[in-house]
Amino acid sequence: MKLVIGCDHGALELKEEIKKFLAELAVSPLDANDPIEVNDIGTYTADSVDYPDIAEKLCKEINEGRAERGILLCGTGIGISIAANKINGIRAALCTDVFSAKMSREHNDANVICMGGRVTGPGPAVEIIRAYLSSAFAGGRHARRVGKIMDLENK
Repeated sequence: MKLVIGCDHGALELKEEIKKFLAELAVSPLDANDPIEVNDIGTYTADSVDYPDIAEKLCKEINEGRAERGILLCGTGIGISIAANKINGIRAALCTDVFSAKMSREHNDANVICMGGRVTGPGPAVEIIRAYLSSAFAGGRHARRVGKIMDLENK
């Protein structure tokens, strides 16, 4: 599974904790034969950066096929999720709990998960990421709804 991760200065520490977890996980929870590859697109220091720039860079990786899913982090997760959802083809879900992360995949086929480094600790964040990576899109009636969401980009 090819993942891309990015953050602004408000979530640098959380990004590093998530990367450690992903390295320990090593393979996709959905397919033990699918190694997890992580591309870290920054930021790499505590210097202030603009989260829309990080969101755009990460979403480009997904839209151009270099990653299957993304993890975006900012101080609260709100701004970066709003920015990501402005980009065609992206379904970014701000998740603060395991159930929401699971449903973001099963019902919404979210290709980006967002969290806040100032509001979500590393322990809960790891479990949220685990749920997100362990869940698959359910299809069926949800596919119709996701199609309608994607059609909104053309209006």
